[in-house]
Amino acid sequence: MAPRLTVVPDDGADPDAPDDPHAVDDEASELVPGWPADGTAPSGITHDAAWFEGLVRDNTAALHRYLVRRVGVGDADDLAADVLVVAWRRRDDVPDEVPLAWLYRTAGYVVANFRRKGRPIPVGDVPDDATDDDPAVQAVRDEQVREVLLRLSPRDRQIVLLNAWEGVAGDELAAVLGIGRGGADAALSRARARLAAAWAELA
Repeated sequence: MAPRLTVVPDDGADPDAPDDPHAVDDEASELVPGWPADGTAPSGITHDAAWFEGLVRDNTAALHRYLVRRVGVGDADDLAADVLVVAWRRRDDVPDEVPLAWLYRTAGYVVANFRRKGRPIPVGDVPDDATDDDPAVQAVRDEQVREVLLRLSPRDRQIVLLNAWEGVAGDELAAVLGIGRGGADAALSRARARLAAAWAELA
């Protein structure tokens, strides 16, 4: 069951005030393209507080499931709140057509930042190879499935799990990956083919 996350927008408050329990640090802001370094919302905002309440209500459960599968229950609540803070600050960038896909994409940046904080590796040196401690892989209980997933590249694994766990495909997958629909369809097809090849290799 998803938690009840309370993220109250307040245009009159300083978004970077130290008493804000859901404040996102500068490292997280650097991971979201286009987010101003000072954490202020972009100009020309059109989405209001009522829209944001609907966004939270309609998408929190799915966002929480996404995070639980990747970081575990213990950290999912805090990271979900961080993602929603980013969504409020960048609310004019959230597409009305695929808001959940935008939240998944932002959650990917937040999770990447969260993992780096716990590992003494410079950002430029983060390996592309899969590791045995990948939380998304460890969430899979079947040992054989875990082994197959570890044979995929991180990007292929991301695409396969988005499709299998969240049912993301088509325009939504394109939005999550930040590419066009044709590129997303091709990427999903390639990832599935590599998954099948990994199964065959293991067999």
